[in-house]
Amino acid sequence: MITEISKTFRFESAHRLPHVPAGHKCGRVHGHSYAVTLRVRGEVDPHTGWIVDFAALTAAWQPLHALLDHRLLNDVAGLENPTSENLARFVAERFVVPAPASLHSVTVAETCTSECTVWPG
Repeated sequence: MITEISKTFRFESAHRLPHVPAGHKCGRVHGHSYAVTLRVRGEVDPHTGWIVDFAALTAAWQPLHALLDHRLLNDVAGLENPTSENLARFVAERFVVPAPASLHSVTVAETCTSECTVWPG
């Protein structure tokens, strides 16, 4: 039986959106308290009782956290236009899921009311 678990990580970053119309507030540098929810799927191991250890997800997230936290996202290679959509894609393409799980989706919330979800594959 396929089972899904999720873990949410947080980081603080600034960005500006370079392709918005002149005068748009998001064209100015501003910051967000981002929340990234990673959903992974797989078979539950009958011995451990889990798909993958949550601690393994935390360890796998650390390289991305180091890359994104307290940065100007526009300066991160591959995030020159750091919309929520592009940030979610960026994370999905770079997150290394601990075996034997597989990445089902990535949700990036830049505020408590605005988020984007991507489904890799």
